[in-house]
Amino acid sequence: MNLEEVLNFRRSVRDYDPQKEIDTNKVKHCLELATLAPSSSNMQLWEFYHITDPETLNEMATACLSQSAAATAKEIVVFVVRQDLHRKRAKAVLDFERGNIARNSPAERQQKRIKDRELYYGTVIPFLYARFFGLFGLFRKALGVTIGLFRPMVKDLSESDMRTVVHKSCGLAAQTFMIAMANEGYDTCPLEGFDSRLVKKILHLPHGSEINMVIPCGIRHGNKGIWGERFRVSFEQVYRQI
Repeated sequence: MNLEEVLNFRRSVRDYDPQKEIDTNKVKHCLELATLAPSSSNMQLWEFYHITDPETLNEMATACLSQSAAATAKEIVVFVVRQDLHRKRAKAVLDFERGNIARNSPAERQQKRIKDRELYYGTVIPFLYARFFGLFGLFRKALGVTIGLFRPMVKDLSESDMRTVVHKSCGLAAQTFMIAMANEGYDTCPLEGFDSRLVKKILHLPHGSEINMVIPCGIRHGNKGIWGERFRVSFEQVYRQI
């Protein structure tokens, strides 16, 4: 399929054929492709939990309120946000950028570019992603509003704003995964109806993690898995050319 065909094929499928299996390695490869999705500052504050164990699948179905998409899924992927890993990921990006600049930048510009990256990933990123009962966020927001009086400035800097940033980035990875799965002829259904505490308990996730999305996977059970025709608001209602 070409891209347009893939996008038209992809539907939120809520019932999977019990007689049709999917290839776990292909699902894993689709998750590898998901890592190519863009993320804010290339921080990649995500983890993907690929569930194939039957007992864990049953537990996840319960955690997903026994929805048919989860109950009939052959496999389930949970997309998890890990804002708590921001220092570790920032260090990894910085270490990579030092070598990247050395390999690909003109010699006379390397030192400045490395210093810029060190400032950004060593100081700015830890400041932006730090959380402390909302207090750091209040300070960042006040700072942004103050600076914004004199020049354009990002002002959405509260802790809830930064939480939104990491969830948006993880959502891009989830969408990339679903498109890759559609290209394999596999179906998915992004779920937001789940007991996040129970999901974290099942997966033994740390306190600082958050569930972004639960995506059951399988092959559609004929027309049973798709509830009628696809509805979309007319393009004219959402498109604005300026």
